[in-house]
Amino acid sequence: MKKQIAATGFVLFSFLLPIKALAASFTQMYVFGDSLSDTGNVFNATLQATGAGSPPPPYFNGRFSNGLNWIDYLGQDLNLNPTPYTAIALGNTPTQGINFAFGGATTGTNNTINPNFIGLQQQIGLFTSLISPNQSADPNALYVLWGGANDYLPTQSTTFTPFTTPNTTIGNLSFALSNLAALGAKNFLVVNLPDLGSLPLTNTTPISGSLNTLVSLHNTSLTTTLNTLSQTPGSDLNIKLLDVNSLFRNAISNPDQFDFTNVTNACINNLNFWDDLHPTTATHKQIAKLAFDELQSESVPEPTSILGTVVFGAVVTGWRLKQKSKKVS
Repeated sequence: MKKQIAATGFVLFSFLLPIKALAASFTQMYVFGDSLSDTGNVFNATLQATGAGSPPPPYFNGRFSNGLNWIDYLGQDLNLNPTPYTAIALGNTPTQGINFAFGGATTGTNNTINPNFIGLQQQIGLFTSLISPNQSADPNALYVLWGGANDYLPTQSTTFTPFTTPNTTIGNLSFALSNLAALGAKNFLVVNLPDLGSLPLTNTTPISGSLNTLVSLHNTSLTTTLNTLSQTPGSDLNIKLLDVNSLFRNAISNPDQFDFTNVTNACINNLNFWDDLHPTTATHKQIAKLAFDELQSESVPEPTSILGTVVFGAVVTGWRLKQKSKKVS
């Protein structure tokens, strides 16, 4: 009985430490990235500028896919619907977060679709401008960063030359995350890159192998960088790395497991790749599932009210066991 009471005391002590919760406790979601995460920003921007939204049908509702993308699906799982930043100017009021992701965005300030569109650093700047001087970023929100593909892929842009090493890209991602953390953000989901040399655009070209090597260097460096940031003393950051590279490799090596029949060519059916660069909505759904599973296994800060409830419950349990011990004695 004494051992049982002692164990209860240890549990109580443990509950006095910061409590962690599942992904469902996120209050908002903020998204930073490129076309893989864009839920309508490029479409709205081109619609306002030219009267014709891009990408056009058969692309789905401004997504660079044939249906919902992974942010849409993940938002459904988290019961969150972040508003595209460009929709705010149209009168939409964001209540569950904002999606700043812009198709063509590099991790710097360039955009490979249109030089007038923004890159990742401007996205961070827009978020920063929304934080008043006396406030901080929501510490219970989820902050999603996925960028880098446009830094390396061949492009028709006349203002940007793709990088041949990951140094600048990793530096840009680290800078973006550090800035968000300095504003008070705590919970991050950072996505690595799939093998860019295995895309329909590149898999039969001479640069296929060098692109995959570059991605390997990028992903290794990203992992190291995130580990360093998460271990910074006093930072209290909860950084989760989403390994999309392994998911894509598995899908290409074992397409039957994902109900895919074509994993090398672009298509207009419900297969792996929708066009030369972008996955189908079926693939996006797999990415979202992986993300949600990772978030469910990853801890996030729990609101103080719930912490108090848990501690109170532990105290009551300890008291009851103590009374029972007296009776047994």
